[in-house]
Amino acid sequence: MSFDVGADAYDRFMGRYSVLLSPQLADLAEIAPGQRVLDVGCGPGALTAELVARVGAESVSAVDPSEPFVLAAQARNPGADVQHSTAEHLPFPDQSFDAALAQLVVSFMADPAAGVAEMRRVTKPGGVVAASVWDLVEGPSPLSPLWDAVRSLDPGHEGESTRPGGREGDLHRLFSAAGLLDVEEVAQTVHVEHPTFEEWWEPFTLGVGPAGAHVAGLDAARREQLRERCRAMLPEPPFVLSARAWTARGRV
Repeated sequence: MSFDVGADAYDRFMGRYSVLLSPQLADLAEIAPGQRVLDVGCGPGALTAELVARVGAESVSAVDPSEPFVLAAQARNPGADVQHSTAEHLPFPDQSFDAALAQLVVSFMADPAAGVAEMRRVTKPGGVVAASVWDLVEGPSPLSPLWDAVRSLDPGHEGESTRPGGREGDLHRLFSAAGLLDVEEVAQTVHVEHPTFEEWWEPFTLGVGPAGAHVAGLDAARREQLRERCRAMLPEPPFVLSARAWTARGRV
């Protein structure tokens, strides 16, 4: 699995969904002018851009462990403080931010409990910690059609269903264990239209994340078999896919 890919590859793979999720996460976190906010695991900067639009670049910090994503987020959000770092070791003093957000990253943290604890540490008393993860168990998610097709060919394959945060209640438990207060978890949904099958399929061949790694690891014959199974299981294009994310908010 790798996220050391170009920002454009990620945009085509997941950015088309995450850019629609970002306003919903920012709304739940009650992001407003005058706050200083942090984007943890910012990727190429979809949520970062939403935060910049709400509070100004000078009030936004962001971190990501992928160097290509950091460079892209810096270029796309001039004036924001974007650094190369992991969620488990945030390079900021205690109580630095009014809010710390993590969009679609908790499931990829090496230690989600430590990552959420760090988000709490750098947030001021009374501030907000918020995070979202696609529903990786029951779906729908942007990844559901691919993994459903994989399992139809290989029934024992788990896909990404065991990743933390992707099951209802996971984020609530993580937030509560980190000592956050007034924790609530809600479902947020986005809808994306795909004009052709190829427009939907091609980003899965770019090697992004677990799904991209799975497709890249197949030989040509099995990749073509999976491709055609996906085509058969999806509606005739153009089609709209809905994606649900579990989203949690807590206060420090």
